[in-house]
Amino acid sequence: MGPTLSAGKSRHALRTSAFISLQVLVVLLMTWVVLRLIGTAWSIVWPLVVALLLTTLTWPPVRFLRKHRWPPALAASFVTILFLAIAAGILVGIIVPVASESGKLATGVSDGIQTVRDWAAGPPLNIGDDQVDSALSTAIDRIQDSVGSIATATLTGVNTVVDGLVTTILALFLMFFFLKDGPRFLPWLSRQLPGRLATDVPAITSRSWNTLGSFVRSQAFVGLLDAVFIGVGLWIVGVPLVLPLAVLTFVTAFVPIVGALFAGFVAVLIALVSNGWTDALIVLAIIVAVQQLEGNVFQPMVQSRGLGLHAGVVLLAVTLGSSLYGIVGALLAVPVAAIVAVIWNYLREQLSEPAVVADPPPSSDSPAAVTDADQPSGAH
Repeated sequence: MGPTLSAGKSRHALRTSAFISLQVLVVLLMTWVVLRLIGTAWSIVWPLVVALLLTTLTWPPVRFLRKHRWPPALAASFVTILFLAIAAGILVGIIVPVASESGKLATGVSDGIQTVRDWAAGPPLNIGDDQVDSALSTAIDRIQDSVGSIATATLTGVNTVVDGLVTTILALFLMFFFLKDGPRFLPWLSRQLPGRLATDVPAITSRSWNTLGSFVRSQAFVGLLDAVFIGVGLWIVGVPLVLPLAVLTFVTAFVPIVGALFAGFVAVLIALVSNGWTDALIVLAIIVAVQQLEGNVFQPMVQSRGLGLHAGVVLLAVTLGSSLYGIVGALLAVPVAAIVAVIWNYLREQLSEPAVVADPPPSSDSPAAVTDADQPSGAH
């Protein structure tokens, strides 16, 4: 007969498993409560998160100016104004060339629509003008029947734009105060917390700040790579508005998934209305290739090195965040995962037993072999 199970060991294993399961449930419950609280205060949390991301991007020049004896308020004001000027310049760099080519683009769009109709009228579709007109009439009737839904959607869109403007303004004000008073935060936090928390929380906060800065810098670097490669491809193909499209690609790189889709759609549309179907398909192939390189090679490599995360963890975090919370989840998934890793590593450091290293036997001429009698008289 084989060995029999020990009833005492089985009960002990069952009790241990139940206790660990209870602890895990408590941790999950507390995590759920924290997430619910964050969701309730999201109108405040989101501008705070945006401000922190902007602060990590603008803190290096502020630090440089403060090292050169600029007053904190003056350094923060100068960098904030410079940031606004650069952002406005980027917008102007995109809008002005597009506006100057608006007539050409409008003509191209009209020609493109006519090209599509001519293509649809031929084989294998053989769609006649009467069918196209019938389809347009049906679409107009449906639009008229759903005016109320369109009005509701329009109001929702207006509210979204207003909320975005309020979030942007609040985030800029918070960024200014973070730049001005940021170095005072950790000492102030240490004074407010009792006991060991006065050491642990500032240490985790400092490491998380460094991690967040690494994320923003890596995202900017990946966006720059996208802009350069796509811009060079558009220039080789001969698509107009190369510089605005490259700038748009860089800016939208900070918004995962939708940003890349939007920039690619604009580039393909301009190529279609300006150069025709062949160049539009070439541009589409270039954008797909660059996006594949970015998503599967550049971004995981850069972020894994800058954040201390494996490339697979980065990919899984983005997938999970986007599936749970959409665009915002995809944007925050990687820094949140990196901060969780920071907290976990710190806890491991604090909970690990110090390594015991056996002292080698002292030699006759080593300092450890010197007796009290051999020490100078003032050494005690």
